[in-house]
Amino acid sequence: MAAKEPMVTVETEELNMNGADLFIQALKSEGVELLFGYPGGAVLGIYDALHRSPIKHVLARHEQGAIHAAEGYARVSGKTGVVIATSGPGATNVVTGIADAMMDSLPLVVFTGQVASQVIGTDAFQEADIVGMTAPITKQNYQVRRIEDLPRIVKEAFHLATTGRPGPVLVDIPKDLAALKTSFLPEVEVNLPGYRPTVEPDPLQVDSLLEALRHSKKPVILAGAGVLHARASEELLAFAEQYQLPVVHTLLGLGGFPAEHHLFLGMAGMHGCYTANMALYECDLLINIGARFDDRLTGNLNSFAPNARVAHADIDPAEIGKNVETHFPIVGDAKAVLQKLLSREVEGPVSQLWLKHLEENKVEYPYWFTEHEEFLSPQHVIELVHKHTNGEAIVTTDVGQHQMWAAQFYSFSRPDRWVTSGGLGTMGFGFPAAIGAQLAEPDATVVSLVGDGGFQMTLQELILLKEWNLPVKVLIINNGSLGMVRQWQETFYEKRFSHSIFSLQPDFIKLAESYGLKAYKVSSTDEAEKVFSKVLTGREPVLIDCRVNPEEKVYPMVAPGKGLHEMIGVKP
Repeated sequence: MAAKEPMVTVETEELNMNGADLFIQALKSEGVELLFGYPGGAVLGIYDALHRSPIKHVLARHEQGAIHAAEGYARVSGKTGVVIATSGPGATNVVTGIADAMMDSLPLVVFTGQVASQVIGTDAFQEADIVGMTAPITKQNYQVRRIEDLPRIVKEAFHLATTGRPGPVLVDIPKDLAALKTSFLPEVEVNLPGYRPTVEPDPLQVDSLLEALRHSKKPVILAGAGVLHARASEELLAFAEQYQLPVVHTLLGLGGFPAEHHLFLGMAGMHGCYTANMALYECDLLINIGARFDDRLTGNLNSFAPNARVAHADIDPAEIGKNVETHFPIVGDAKAVLQKLLSREVEGPVSQLWLKHLEENKVEYPYWFTEHEEFLSPQHVIELVHKHTNGEAIVTTDVGQHQMWAAQFYSFSRPDRWVTSGGLGTMGFGFPAAIGAQLAEPDATVVSLVGDGGFQMTLQELILLKEWNLPVKVLIINNGSLGMVRQWQETFYEKRFSHSIFSLQPDFIKLAESYGLKAYKVSSTDEAEKVFSKVLTGREPVLIDCRVNPEEKVYPMVAPGKGLHEMIGVKP
């Protein structure tokens, strides 16, 4: 975003400002440079004003593509993703993205058009109660009913989306407001007396944790996406090194701690590694920083960290104690919490036996896969992507097998290189998110790893790579099926593959070429090596259809209802 322009109180009769212009001015005052959206009848006035403004607009080909692109932009840039959609179906098409951003704490402001004020509630053409629909999946939502309120509401929306726990805010704007004239452009300040996020932790809470650490023999840090949102990776590294604390990541937290560091144990959870899951099971002090103890992470709660005292630091007090009993609650921003922990030093006996035990697990139980002469292994594809991008790429994914293989085999060593749909698990997220990520970092190598199922949900956005000259690399991990569904059907439904295998697929190469993109198909390791070395870090967009082993499964795995210590597929 550009530097914010102040909203000032001025005489505007000469300006003849209407609601749409007032809206654009409010966006400019928030520093908005880029919008993702799709026009329609209820927002035509706003789009007319947008045509006269310097704000860039990315015309997605579907509202779902627009909002996932905004999520990718927000995740990589740390700025607010801004989306605009029309009323009715335009608005409902962004609902999935709003829920996704809510689950993964991404700062979005979503503007929807609404039918004219006088016909709201009459089932007017393209009317939908988007405020009612999104109430449970937004941090806050508004419907603007007076033009005088528009600047205040826009300002509050950006404030709420980016402070405390980030999240999506929706602003619904009736069509007639865009045309209404006003002679008053107010100077607005945020005044939300009931909204005071706690950023700085209570020193007594921090002291309690450090005292517990002093007596711990088997401590472990569980680091979530809250570390990344707070830009606290350096502090996490310093804290772990100061006390020689092993670190486990959640799926969304990957990259918050360098994967090659000797204290890093790996990702925990349903498809986490043995070492990380067993560390959570065996620890006596679990220090959760910015993770929300979701069920994919914990497995069966009855056997989760059974011997541990639990500390939980989170910007959102509602998360503390919600799923796991917490002995040391710390409310605060992850960066502020870690800085406070680092400012106090205690004599803590570092248990070399504990670290030695964990290191032995890392050596004994690494991620594994079997190479097949007749097939390209999807895990090998991920390793080759890492090799040919030097581990520096921004990687985006949907949900499913390809997502887990990417999390297991890419080895993220920097923050903000990993963009995935964690909480909601949204198919169709990965490719448009890559578009937003590339716009956020134009010079970065952005690789979108997608399954052949999810890609077909938002592939119409391919045209944006050409329109915006975005060098995104789209790698389809193509196993001709809904891979994770197929895996579960094989494992838990006696191989009854009910509607999980595609009987017919498009020709992805011709499809990409129809959008003016270069495309390749690879079916062996040699072909993949050759193509990746040629195109993966180039400055052109490209699609690579990777035909992988259709029967490959993601291991290890914690089966539904089982504890983290009951993984299957730990070894070949």
